[in-house]
Amino acid sequence: MRLTKQTNYAVRMLMYCAANSDQLSRIPEIAKAYGVSELFLFKILQPLNKAGLVETVRGRNGGVRLGRPAEKITLFDVVKVTEDSFAMAECFEDDGDVECPLIDSCGLNSALRKALNAFFDVLSEYTIDDLVKARPQINFLLGIDDLQPRRVAGVPAAAPAA
Repeated sequence: MRLTKQTNYAVRMLMYCAANSDQLSRIPEIAKAYGVSELFLFKILQPLNKAGLVETVRGRNGGVRLGRPAEKITLFDVVKVTEDSFAMAECFEDDGDVECPLIDSCGLNSALRKALNAFFDVLSEYTIDDLVKARPQINFLLGIDDLQPRRVAGVPAAAPAA
C-alpha cells in the first residue's frame, strides 16, 4: 500500500499549521517550506476544510489554521479524507465486478482486511501534535521563525540585531 502525495502534503500542511499555531498560516509560506506548488496545496485544502480539519480565513490578511486542536487530529482522520480507495485487491472494490467464487470465504480477503484494520489502528494512535512535538526544531526547519519574531508569554522579545 502506498499513500498518495495528497495525503503526504495534507499531513505536512497540518503539521505546519500546528507548529505555527499562534498565527494564521499562508499557503505561499507552506508551499515554500515544503517546495511544492501553491495550486497543489489549495487543492488539498478543500477536503481538509470540508472535514473540519482546517479553517480558512479569507481576505488580505487571511490564511489557514487548524480546525481543531492538533492533539485531536489523528493521522487516520487525514488519511480517510485524502485517500480515495483502500482496495488492496480487486475483492475489496465495491463495484460488484468480482469474478472470484471465493469472495465470501477467502483467506486472502480476510488477511488483507485484518492488515488494513491494523494499519488504521496504528494511524489512529498518532496525532498531528505527536508529529510536531517529535521535532523540537520544526519551526526552524520550516522557516517559521524567520517569518515574524514571536513573543512567548513571560519572556521578553529579543532586541533586534545591530
